[in-house]
Amino acid sequence: MSYKVKLEVFEGPLDLLLYLIKKSEIDIYDIPIANITEQYLEYIELMRMLDLNIAGEFLVMAATLIHIKSKMLLPPEEKEILPEEEEDPREELVRRLLEYKKFKEVAGVLQDLEGQRKKMFTRAATPDLDSGEKFFEASLFDLITALTRVLKDVPKEIFQEIVRDEFTVEQKVHDLLHILVKTPVLYLSELFKDAKSKLEIIATFLAVLELIRLKEIVVVQKKSFDDIEVIRNEKHRLRT
Repeated sequence: MSYKVKLEVFEGPLDLLLYLIKKSEIDIYDIPIANITEQYLEYIELMRMLDLNIAGEFLVMAATLIHIKSKMLLPPEEKEILPEEEEDPREELVRRLLEYKKFKEVAGVLQDLEGQRKKMFTRAATPDLDSGEKFFEASLFDLITALTRVLKDVPKEIFQEIVRDEFTVEQKVHDLLHILVKTPVLYLSELFKDAKSKLEIIATFLAVLELIRLKEIVVVQKKSFDDIEVIRNEKHRLRT
Protein backbone atom coordinates (compact mmCIF):
# COMPACT_ATOMS: atom_id res chain seq x y z
CA MET A 1 0.00 0.00 0.00
CA SER A 2 1.50 3.30 -1.06
CA TYR A 3 0.49 5.23 2.03
CA LYS A 4 3.02 6.21 4.66
CA VAL A 5 1.70 7.23 8.07
CA LYS A 6 3.77 9.80 9.95
CA LEU A 7 2.59 10.30 13.50
CA GLU A 8 3.60 13.38 15.46
CA VAL A 9 4.21 11.26 18.57
CA PHE A 10 5.88 7.96 17.85
CA GLU A 11 7.02 5.66 20.63
CA GLY A 12 10.64 4.51 20.55
CA PRO A 13 12.34 1.10 20.89
CA LEU A 14 12.53 1.27 24.69
CA ASP A 15 8.78 1.92 24.78
CA LEU A 16 8.24 -1.18 22.66
CA LEU A 17 10.46 -3.31 24.91
CA LEU A 18 8.69 -2.12 28.07
CA TYR A 19 5.36 -2.79 26.40
CA LEU A 20 6.38 -6.36 25.49
CA ILE A 21 7.75 -6.99 28.99
CA LYS A 22 4.51 -5.81 30.59
CA LYS A 23 2.34 -7.65 28.07
CA SER A 24 4.16 -10.95 28.69
CA GLU A 25 4.37 -10.33 32.47
CA ILE A 26 8.15 -10.74 32.39
CA ASP A 27 10.56 -9.92 35.21
CA ILE A 28 12.51 -6.95 33.91
CA TYR A 29 15.57 -8.15 35.87
CA ASP A 30 15.48 -11.55 34.15
CA ILE A 31 14.43 -10.94 30.56
CA PRO A 32 14.13 -14.07 28.38
CA ILE A 33 16.09 -12.41 25.62
CA ALA A 34 15.36 -14.97 22.89
CA ASN A 35 11.61 -14.63 23.38
CA ILE A 36 11.65 -10.83 23.63
CA THR A 37 13.89 -10.54 20.55
CA GLU A 38 11.47 -12.67 18.55
CA GLN A 39 8.48 -10.57 19.63
CA TYR A 40 10.36 -7.31 18.98
CA LEU A 41 11.28 -8.39 15.44
CA GLU A 42 7.67 -9.42 14.77
CA TYR A 43 6.46 -5.92 15.71
CA ILE A 44 9.18 -4.32 13.56
CA GLU A 45 8.09 -6.47 10.62
CA LEU A 46 4.46 -5.44 11.14
CA MET A 47 5.45 -1.78 11.25
CA ARG A 48 7.34 -2.22 7.98
CA MET A 49 4.37 -4.02 6.42
CA LEU A 50 2.17 -1.08 7.41
CA ASP A 51 4.74 1.31 5.91
CA LEU A 52 5.05 3.23 9.16
CA ASN A 53 7.86 5.74 9.47
CA ILE A 54 10.27 3.57 11.51
CA ALA A 55 13.19 5.48 13.00
CA GLY A 56 16.70 4.08 12.68
CA GLU A 57 16.88 3.61 16.44
CA PHE A 58 14.40 0.73 16.17
CA LEU A 59 16.80 -1.11 13.89
CA VAL A 60 19.74 -0.31 16.19
CA MET A 61 17.85 -1.86 19.10
CA ALA A 62 17.05 -4.91 16.97
CA ALA A 63 20.77 -5.36 16.30
CA THR A 64 21.48 -4.91 20.02
CA LEU A 65 18.95 -7.58 20.98
CA ILE A 66 20.34 -10.01 18.41
CA HIS A 67 23.88 -9.37 19.73
CA ILE A 68 22.78 -10.00 23.34
CA LYS A 69 20.93 -13.13 22.22
CA SER A 70 24.06 -14.44 20.50
CA LYS A 71 26.07 -13.90 23.70
CA MET A 72 23.44 -15.67 25.78
CA LEU A 73 23.65 -18.65 23.43
CA LEU A 74 27.42 -19.06 23.78
CA PRO A 75 28.56 -22.50 24.96
CA PRO A 76 29.41 -22.62 28.72
CA GLU A 77 33.16 -22.92 28.06
CA GLU A 78 33.17 -19.73 25.97
CA LYS A 79 31.12 -17.82 28.56
CA GLU A 80 33.83 -18.49 31.14
CA ILE A 81 36.31 -16.56 29.00
CA LEU A 82 34.20 -13.37 29.11
CA PRO A 83 35.34 -10.58 31.49
CA GLU A 84 33.56 -10.59 34.85
CA GLU A 85 31.63 -7.41 34.11
CA GLU A 86 30.15 -9.06 31.02
CA GLU A 87 28.80 -12.15 32.79
CA ASP A 88 25.22 -11.11 31.98
CA PRO A 89 24.97 -9.45 28.54
CA ARG A 90 21.50 -8.13 29.49
CA GLU A 91 22.80 -5.92 32.32
CA GLU A 92 23.24 -2.72 30.29
CA LEU A 93 19.86 -3.16 28.59
CA VAL A 94 18.12 -3.68 31.93
CA ARG A 95 19.76 -0.54 33.32
CA ARG A 96 18.55 1.52 30.34
CA LEU A 97 15.04 0.12 30.63
CA LEU A 98 14.82 0.87 34.37
CA GLU A 99 16.05 4.44 33.86
CA TYR A 100 13.62 5.01 31.02
CA LYS A 101 10.78 3.44 33.00
CA LYS A 102 11.37 5.90 35.85
CA PHE A 103 11.43 8.77 33.36
CA LYS A 104 8.14 7.62 31.85
CA GLU A 105 6.51 7.32 35.27
CA VAL A 106 7.52 10.86 36.22
CA ALA A 107 6.33 12.14 32.83
CA GLY A 108 3.03 10.31 33.38
CA VAL A 109 2.49 12.00 36.73
CA LEU A 110 3.15 15.42 35.19
CA GLN A 111 0.80 14.63 32.31
CA ASP A 112 -1.95 13.63 34.74
CA LEU A 113 -1.55 16.91 36.60
CA GLU A 114 -1.76 18.83 33.35
CA GLY A 115 -4.79 16.79 32.28
CA GLN A 116 -6.61 17.69 35.47
CA ARG A 117 -6.21 21.35 34.59
CA LYS A 118 -6.95 21.14 30.92
CA LYS A 119 -9.60 18.36 30.52
CA MET A 120 -9.02 16.59 27.24
CA PHE A 121 -12.71 16.08 26.51
CA THR A 122 -15.80 18.20 26.93
CA ARG A 123 -18.84 16.75 28.72
CA ALA A 124 -20.94 16.84 25.56
CA ALA A 125 -18.28 15.27 23.37
CA THR A 126 -17.60 12.14 25.41
CA PRO A 127 -20.40 11.38 27.87
CA ASP A 128 -19.05 7.86 28.57
CA LEU A 129 -15.80 9.31 29.93
CA ASP A 130 -17.64 11.29 32.59
CA SER A 131 -18.96 8.22 34.39
CA GLY A 132 -16.12 8.19 36.88
CA GLU A 133 -14.27 5.34 35.14
CA LYS A 134 -10.57 5.86 34.49
CA PHE A 135 -9.40 5.83 30.87
CA PHE A 136 -5.99 6.28 29.30
CA GLU A 137 -4.81 6.62 25.73
CA ALA A 138 -3.87 3.43 23.91
CA SER A 139 -0.35 3.39 22.48
CA LEU A 140 0.69 2.59 18.93
CA PHE A 141 1.76 -0.84 20.16
CA ASP A 142 -1.68 -1.47 21.67
CA LEU A 143 -3.14 -0.74 18.24
CA ILE A 144 -0.68 -3.06 16.50
CA THR A 145 -1.49 -5.80 19.02
CA ALA A 146 -5.20 -5.35 18.25
CA LEU A 147 -4.42 -5.60 14.53
CA THR A 148 -2.47 -8.85 14.94
CA ARG A 149 -5.34 -10.30 16.97
CA VAL A 150 -7.79 -9.47 14.16
CA LEU A 151 -5.55 -10.88 11.44
CA LYS A 152 -5.11 -14.06 13.48
CA ASP A 153 -8.84 -14.51 14.08
CA VAL A 154 -9.97 -13.87 10.51
CA PRO A 155 -10.70 -17.25 8.81
CA LYS A 156 -8.14 -18.20 6.15
CA GLU A 157 -10.87 -18.74 3.56
CA ILE A 158 -11.72 -15.00 3.71
CA PHE A 159 -8.11 -14.12 2.84
CA GLN A 160 -8.22 -16.59 -0.03
CA GLU A 161 -11.28 -15.02 -1.63
CA ILE A 162 -10.78 -12.92 -4.74
CA VAL A 163 -11.86 -9.42 -3.76
CA ARG A 164 -12.51 -7.09 -6.68
CA ASP A 165 -13.01 -3.91 -4.69
CA GLU A 166 -9.95 -1.78 -4.02
CA PHE A 167 -9.72 -0.25 -0.57
CA THR A 168 -7.77 2.94 0.03
CA VAL A 169 -6.85 4.69 3.26
CA GLU A 170 -8.52 7.88 2.05
CA GLN A 171 -11.78 6.00 1.45
CA LYS A 172 -11.60 4.37 4.88
CA VAL A 173 -10.94 7.73 6.57
CA HIS A 174 -14.15 9.04 4.99
CA ASP A 175 -16.06 5.88 5.98
CA LEU A 176 -14.86 6.00 9.59
CA LEU A 177 -15.79 9.64 10.02
CA HIS A 178 -19.25 8.86 8.64
CA ILE A 179 -19.65 5.98 11.11
CA LEU A 180 -18.47 8.11 14.04
CA VAL A 181 -21.03 10.81 13.26
CA LYS A 182 -23.76 8.27 14.06
CA THR A 183 -21.81 6.34 16.71
CA PRO A 184 -19.26 8.63 18.41
CA VAL A 185 -17.89 5.82 20.60
CA LEU A 186 -17.18 2.25 19.44
CA TYR A 187 -14.67 -0.57 19.91
CA LEU A 188 -11.76 -0.88 17.51
CA SER A 189 -12.63 -4.54 16.92
CA GLU A 190 -16.02 -3.46 15.53
CA LEU A 191 -14.29 -1.61 12.72
CA PHE A 192 -12.77 -4.85 11.43
CA LYS A 193 -15.68 -7.27 11.81
CA ASP A 194 -17.14 -6.68 8.33
CA ALA A 195 -13.77 -6.65 6.50
CA LYS A 196 -13.68 -9.04 3.56
CA SER A 197 -9.92 -9.08 2.97
CA LYS A 198 -6.55 -8.51 4.59
CA LEU A 199 -6.15 -5.39 2.45
CA GLU A 200 -9.37 -3.93 3.84
CA ILE A 201 -8.28 -4.64 7.43
CA ILE A 202 -4.93 -2.91 6.91
CA ALA A 203 -6.52 0.05 5.12
CA THR A 204 -8.92 0.47 8.05
CA PHE A 205 -6.06 0.29 10.54
CA LEU A 206 -4.04 2.94 8.68
CA ALA A 207 -7.14 5.14 8.50
CA VAL A 208 -7.39 4.96 12.30
CA LEU A 209 -3.75 6.06 12.61
CA GLU A 210 -4.36 8.92 10.18
CA LEU A 211 -7.40 10.13 12.14
CA ILE A 212 -5.36 10.01 15.35
CA ARG A 213 -2.70 12.14 13.66
CA LEU A 214 -5.35 14.61 12.51
CA LYS A 215 -6.76 14.65 16.08
CA GLU A 216 -10.17 13.69 14.72
CA ILE A 217 -10.32 10.70 17.09
CA VAL A 218 -8.72 9.43 20.29
CA VAL A 219 -8.22 5.79 21.25
CA VAL A 220 -8.50 4.81 24.91
CA GLN A 221 -8.49 1.79 27.22
CA LYS A 222 -9.93 1.22 30.69
CA LYS A 223 -6.94 -0.94 31.63
CA SER A 224 -3.76 -2.29 30.03
CA PHE A 225 -4.34 -4.61 27.06
CA ASP A 226 -8.12 -4.12 27.34
CA ASP A 227 -10.42 -3.55 24.35
CA ILE A 228 -9.60 -0.27 22.62
CA GLU A 229 -12.36 2.31 22.26
CA VAL A 230 -12.36 4.76 19.35
CA ILE A 231 -13.90 8.13 20.23
CA ARG A 232 -14.72 11.05 17.95
CA ASN A 233 -12.86 14.12 19.19
CA GLU A 234 -15.71 16.60 18.97
CA LYS A 235 -13.72 19.20 20.91
CA HIS A 236 -11.04 19.31 18.21
CA ARG A 237 -13.62 19.33 15.40
CA LEU A 238 -15.55 22.27 16.85
CA ARG A 239 -12.34 24.22 17.44
CA THR A 240 -11.20 23.78 13.85
